Amino acid sequence: MNAPITGDNPTPPAHVETSDTARVSALSARALGVGVICVAITCVVVCYAELVVGKIQIGFLQMPPVVVGMLVLLLGARAALTRLSPRLRLKAHELFTIYVMMLLASMVSSRGLLEKLIPVLIVPNYFATSENGWKEKFFSWIPKWAVPWDPHGGPKQFVSARFYDSLKPGEHIPWHLWVLPLCMWGIFVALLLFSFLCLATILRRQWVDNEKLTFPLVQLPLEMIKGESTLASRAGTGSGFLSNGITWFGFALPAIVFGLKGLHQYAPSIPDIVTDIDVNSFFPNPPYNQLGFTHMYCSFAAVGFFYLLPTDLLFSLWFFFIFTRVEDVLLARWGYQPPDMPLYDCKAYQAHQIMGCYFVLVGYMLYTAQPHLKRVWQAAIHGLFGSRKSQIANREDDEVLPYRVAVWGLLVSILLMAAWLRLLSVAYWLALLDIVIGLFVISLVMARSTCEAGMLMTETSFRPIDVYAMVGDPRDLGAPNLTGLAFLDAAWLRDQRGLILTGFLDSMKFSDGVRVRRRSLLGVFALALLVALGVSGYLHIMLPYKFGAVDMYSYVYRGNPNEAFDGAASVLGHLNPPVSYFDRINFLIGAGATIVMATLRTRLAWFPFHPLGYALSGSWGMIVFWFPCLVAWLLKTFILRYGGMKLYARLRPFFLGMVIGEFTTAILFTLPALYNRFTPTPDFPWP
Repeated sequence: MNAPITGDNPTPPAHVETSDTARVSALSARALGVGVICVAITCVVVCYAELVVGKIQIGFLQMPPVVVGMLVLLLGARAALTRLSPRLRLKAHELFTIYVMMLLASMVSSRGLLEKLIPVLIVPNYFATSENGWKEKFFSWIPKWAVPWDPHGGPKQFVSARFYDSLKPGEHIPWHLWVLPLCMWGIFVALLLFSFLCLATILRRQWVDNEKLTFPLVQLPLEMIKGESTLASRAGTGSGFLSNGITWFGFALPAIVFGLKGLHQYAPSIPDIVTDIDVNSFFPNPPYNQLGFTHMYCSFAAVGFFYLLPTDLLFSLWFFFIFTRVEDVLLARWGYQPPDMPLYDCKAYQAHQIMGCYFVLVGYMLYTAQPHLKRVWQAAIHGLFGSRKSQIANREDDEVLPYRVAVWGLLVSILLMAAWLRLLSVAYWLALLDIVIGLFVISLVMARSTCEAGMLMTETSFRPIDVYAMVGDPRDLGAPNLTGLAFLDAAWLRDQRGLILTGFLDSMKFSDGVRVRRRSLLGVFALALLVALGVSGYLHIMLPYKFGAVDMYSYVYRGNPNEAFDGAASVLGHLNPPVSYFDRINFLIGAGATIVMATLRTRLAWFPFHPLGYALSGSWGMIVFWFPCLVAWLLKTFILRYGGMKLYARLRPFFLGMVIGEFTTAILFTLPALYNRFTPTPDFPWP
């Protein structure tokens, strides 16, 4: 696992230059100015498209379609301006700065932060009823500073009723009620984002320079910005990526498919093309009807990204997903009906296997990173002199933050986040447990799944409270703890899509390709996040009061936050049984299987199974992308067997072109919907 690049992958990506020679700053005044404008546009498009239109989720993937579409527009504008005057041409490092700012803005605006945070501040009050008993269970444990409504009052107060039902003529948004909770939650958000930045700084050298992870999601924007493809030149075409005909053949395939699907919505006489096949409908009889939720989503963009992965990892991703479905059928055949994992789309026994896999994976990653982590720790605690000082100082100069700041900043952020949660009524020890597992287990494996496996969705199969349930009974935690954890689960821990940690890591990797000084990224990150939080924060409050959240995207306003409080209410009502002996055994099975796989991968070059595929097998990300994994594996295996590395390199632009085609088509269908929210749009295969 610590050597993910195998013989079937060429040296990726093109243009990577790890030397600091001639590196430039990302803090170009022109790039920052254009970046701020693009951040504002990105926030508006994402918020309106995802919340109001609610049909095309263009901002929540780890490479958001909106950012690819905006980059295409920027490149087109650059070409036009260059014809007027070469001085107007944006340089590669300036385009990189703008791209990074848009990437973070999209994540903040979408599932990475605000789509989870803002609704959960209102949900307990609006959806409290005499039937669910939320008022009696939760209200007395919610601090007044944490929400814009009065916890000592009744359900459906004005601030929440108008949020969901929209303002009536003559009424105004009660901004004064939002100021205090937004400021207080802003403290927690700032600490969380800073902890992500510290963790990314510590991980970067190990993952980029030592283990040489491929970072598949970086390769497309790098090719687009640099223009000239080294791999294409090696293949003998001598053409740039965007001027390569093969790229546009790839672009045309999804553009035609989803173009026809979109036109079918306007004119049903135009034939539709199926991109979502319900596999469960083919198996109506037992035991096969116990197969978990299984669809074949045909995403050309996902196939394009997965084409960049080593074949053993590709094989493991789809194989272990199929393995979970085989487990479902076998258990049903033997008469056992396993319970579902609360709040997730997998069975409880599978989630506990995955839980064991996560812990072993993290332990293995830390074990292989020992030399690097030792140097980081030495830089953080020791006064350095002489050559030793110079050696580590040079290493620190190449990072966004000095290691001393990253290590102690991470530690202080964790302690302060736990103290903040203590004010939210969560016991300090429990807050620390949730934060540590959330950062160093869940977020770490999710980041690895993007940096190594190119997963467009980062989604897990358990929460920290599920880990606690292995050794204690959550029913004994009491109402104060469960109330605070419901807020934390909905705002951060349950849905990991749009994980900002991966945005930091991808940006740091990307900086090598355009020879940008990483230290200068600190200002870029800060400016992008501040502008995105301001613009998106305003929109996330204004839009529901204007349109009414009941008529907006249901998952954001009735799904994720409601499930968190429903789950807490079930625990308080003793409706959820404690973790069974069978689930604890499955935790050990998952841990043991991962140890075996990791060991065999270090000793047997031919061993086909990758532990990361096992870790992701029960996640929503694999439910959506298992079929593109299978297609990419079949295509890549065939290409390598009959065409070798030369054909693989020649076809690389075709597969990256499919990504541009699918994402650009999504943006083109989103634009008319921004003017009329009821405009028909096709369904894209990344729900």
